[in-house]
Amino acid sequence: MVREIDPKGTGRAAAFELWMNAPNPMVTFMKTMDVTNLVRVSHRRGLKFTMLLCWCIGRAAAGIEEFYLLPVGDKLMQYDDLAVNTIVKTRGGSISSCDVRFSPDLDAFSREYLVCTAQAAETGRDRDLSESCMVIGTSAILDTELDGAVGMHSGVYNNPFLIWGRCRRKLLRQVLPLSFQFHHTQMDGAQAGRFLEELQRKINDLK
Repeated sequence: MVREIDPKGTGRAAAFELWMNAPNPMVTFMKTMDVTNLVRVSHRRGLKFTMLLCWCIGRAAAGIEEFYLLPVGDKLMQYDDLAVNTIVKTRGGSISSCDVRFSPDLDAFSREYLVCTAQAAETGRDRDLSESCMVIGTSAILDTELDGAVGMHSGVYNNPFLIWGRCRRKLLRQVLPLSFQFHHTQMDGAQAGRFLEELQRKINDLK
């Protein structure tokens, strides 16, 4: 469910006034994550690495109230649910956008992820849950290693967005540099930093 709310009744009132009409209200943080545990769990349980990372992203975001808010047009919207978006290569050689509703149950999320991404790959049709969920965008650029990436501000897509490339080995660990872009109306640096710290904890805690 999604509804418009009055920014003055939220903790984002000042940010709404400051950033809604800014030429570029997007902020990008870059952080190198230790994904050693994620790689191990992926191999041991036969689960897709990208799916596991998307689930950890959802888990980290679910505990931060700002993730349930989003500036849309000139309004501030509040959502009850989250989804994580992934980009899928289609059989025709193009790409498709696929939103997967977040569930705290890993098995349930994995099932929906596999079904939805398979459908997107087969049909080439996007799966859009933005009418009911606050969608966290992701893009895995697996053709190369990335040190960082900065997204563009279109003025239309204000959703938080993460980008990463291939994992790299650092001594005995597997690390993954990623970028996190967010709209300053939605959250401040403190919440964004807390999200990235929580994401690392969720990766480390994965059984």
